[in-house]
Amino acid sequence: MYHAMPTPKDTISTVIPTMRYNDAKAAIDWLCDTFGFTRHLVVEDDAGNIAHAQLRFGNGIIMLGSARDDEFGRMQRPPTSDAVTQSPYIIVSDIDEHHARAKSAGATITIEIKDEDYGGRVYSCRDPQGQLWNFGSYDPWQTQN
Repeated sequence: MYHAMPTPKDTISTVIPTMRYNDAKAAIDWLCDTFGFTRHLVVEDDAGNIAHAQLRFGNGIIMLGSARDDEFGRMQRPPTSDAVTQSPYIIVSDIDEHHARAKSAGATITIEIKDEDYGGRVYSCRDPQGQLWNFGSYDPWQTQN
């Protein structure tokens, strides 16, 4: 039986990471102040928690919310150990400045900034609530020299 290949929608960004935080309000402030995200949409629930938030970085966006026991929350929770099953990679224009800012804001640097054989400079870190992030100058959309 033939099935048509799924095709992406013609939009700005077709892959959007999602995360849950124990204190989503604090996470939003920290991610914006430290990593350079901007608030695109933030919706509070009746209890004052974050029901849904969208933060932009260039053409990319992440979605996040407060940890809660709902259908999605039973499948995705804030990190409780050192290992995660996924983490976003975010392309920045000045990786050394970004690294210095993250470090001074209290990010736990898990892999120090370094040059990669495939091009660019990268580093990995954890935010104050344990989410793993990867930042780099390597841009897979551009030819590397």
